[in-house]
Amino acid sequence: MMKRLEGKVALVTGAARGIGREYALRLASLGADVGVIDIDLKSYQHFEKEKIDERFDTVVDEIKNLGVNVFGAEADISNEDQVIQAINKIRENLGEIDILIANAGGGSGSVDENAASTMDSEHLKVVMERNLYGTIYSVKAVAEQMKKKNYGKIITVTSVAGIKAIAGGTYSHYGAAKAAIINYTKYLAQDLGPYNITVNAIAPGYIGTGRLMEQFEKAGVETFTEQTALKRLGTPEDCANVIEFLSTNLSDYVTGTVIDVTGGLVQ
Repeated sequence: MMKRLEGKVALVTGAARGIGREYALRLASLGADVGVIDIDLKSYQHFEKEKIDERFDTVVDEIKNLGVNVFGAEADISNEDQVIQAINKIRENLGEIDILIANAGGGSGSVDENAASTMDSEHLKVVMERNLYGTIYSVKAVAEQMKKKNYGKIITVTSVAGIKAIAGGTYSHYGAAKAAIINYTKYLAQDLGPYNITVNAIAPGYIGTGRLMEQFEKAGVETFTEQTALKRLGTPEDCANVIEFLSTNLSDYVTGTVIDVTGGLVQ
């Protein structure tokens, strides 16, 4: 039986570890050839709980083991030239991109810093470039070819922080960047809709990645689970389930929307 994404080429940014790695593995399991971009393909080594099977050096090797074609490139997502070069290498090795998961991003500083009225300007610059600019650079690098094919699936990655403010108004630089991604996604959906390209966003909540579990456990897991309707942390697999929906023909009439994967945190 033909797999749902067989014959497609998917690109996942920020895929060396955590949720991005799970996205890349899920798309590969669905039959897609996968391009991977990360600033460091071995970044999982920095977190004890992010360890991968010792048979594999990076997620690229894990994907190869699933029997699809794969190519990995290292690039700083906030540097447009590096993004273009990395995507061109992936295109040369795998073909034109059908599916983009613009996952790379991340915050800066502690969650109790960067209050809205006093945020650090340098932190703001870094976080905007890493999240909003990096998303836009990734989209720009694949959109023209998707238009020519009259087909594409683009999934941006925002956050519950882009939908709901943290109590006390801290970490506002990250929330502002992720909120901007939501509106960019809606504009992009209008722009690309006539070319049969769907554009949607996923907004994860408290997801128990190897990196974040260290923070959740330090603060007390119940602090976070009690805020959700389902009374548990999310898993990378929970997020990958939504990516599967948005990347396949199951979502062909879904565009310009945000799906929150928060266990009922956003009401």
